[in-house]
Amino acid sequence: MKAGVVVFPGSNCDLDLVDALKLCGFVDVVKLWHKQSDLENCDLVFLPGGFSFGDYLRSGAIARFSPIMQEVIRFAQNGGFVMGICNGFQILTEAGLLPGALLRNQNRLFISQYQYLNVASPNTRLTSSLDLSAVYQIPIAHGEGRYYADQATLNQLEEKEQVVFRYCDAEGLVTESANPNGSSNNIAGICNEGRNVFGMMPHPERVVDPRLGPTDGRLVFESIYQSVNLLTNA
Repeated sequence: MKAGVVVFPGSNCDLDLVDALKLCGFVDVVKLWHKQSDLENCDLVFLPGGFSFGDYLRSGAIARFSPIMQEVIRFAQNGGFVMGICNGFQILTEAGLLPGALLRNQNRLFISQYQYLNVASPNTRLTSSLDLSAVYQIPIAHGEGRYYADQATLNQLEEKEQVVFRYCDAEGLVTESANPNGSSNNIAGICNEGRNVFGMMPHPERVVDPRLGPTDGRLVFESIYQSVNLLTNA
């Protein structure tokens, strides 16, 4: 099982993500430069956090036109596993692989802090091994992380259980005060209708190594590994 991490000019979480994947069982992990025209036979593709192209236009808007994104789009349309974290989530919405958009935080400030999340849908590769009753502590670090979609899209996301994570408090309650950026419906992560493309604003790759603190992010990557491994060997 081979995983690829796409690197854009301005990506700054790519090495963190590579290390996190290796710590969670992914032995074969490669970095894919944004100008490449192939995915090197990767079974999973990850878009890391950072500030692709300096966020000079709109977060993810320029990266969406990098040559490799045509391959990522084709890969996703054929059912391939794609996950975007923070800036990667922004890129996936810009590319049309996920609905909605990521807007400036409601308070107009860059927010960097640990954040509580709960699982909104167990029926995804990110969450199939997670405890629905648990609260997970995963950091956020963004200035444009406020998830927005029109009401019809939000209704569809809810009805089809495409909301993967929500911001909550330490007790798991989804409240307005527990929403750090003003995201619609406290949404922290979603998937597409085909359940093979995922985006989340929090950074699970930053909480994998016990030497650095909490390890709740490890559970997310281990869930991905287990579910994709089962699918690959089915």
